[in-house]
Amino acid sequence: MTRGLQERIDCERSAQDGAAFERVYALADLPRIQDLLADRAGTIRAAFAFARCPSGRPGVVVEVTGTAQLVCQRCMSGFAYPVAARSEIEFATAAALPTESERDLYVLDEGLASLAEIAEEEFLLALPLVPVCDDGGGCGRAQAVDVDGGGETARTTVRPFGALGDLLKKTDRT
Repeated sequence: MTRGLQERIDCERSAQDGAAFERVYALADLPRIQDLLADRAGTIRAAFAFARCPSGRPGVVVEVTGTAQLVCQRCMSGFAYPVAARSEIEFATAAALPTESERDLYVLDEGLASLAEIAEEEFLLALPLVPVCDDGGGCGRAQAVDVDGGGETARTTVRPFGALGDLLKKTDRT
């Protein structure tokens, strides 16, 4: 996390001043995305531009960019997933939540918001629900492997879910 800089921001004052902030966060410092990562190395960049929303409430436009090393759910190997996301957020208190808003709502804690939490939320929302690498055709397909057969090496195809097909055939007969 960025050290020495204010991380909890007074949103009302920031919107009134038209404040803009830029931060860089280490992926290792963002707790909610840790279980999704194949590797915790890397950073994300976040830019925040505060202003008044048409409703009169404070708001911010947040943009995040970075690359996360995710685990492909087909081949279970790590791959780089680039993220570039932008959102418009409107701040409100729990006591005065609007019934409708064209922007994403963020409930303030005592009028303050954490820039790191906003950046992490935006980054998290930009990640796929089921990460799948784009391996150009090899990911998720049957893979050929060398099998040692008593002095001779032969190539055979390994189908990870092939045994399930055999089980289904057996249960269909009964």
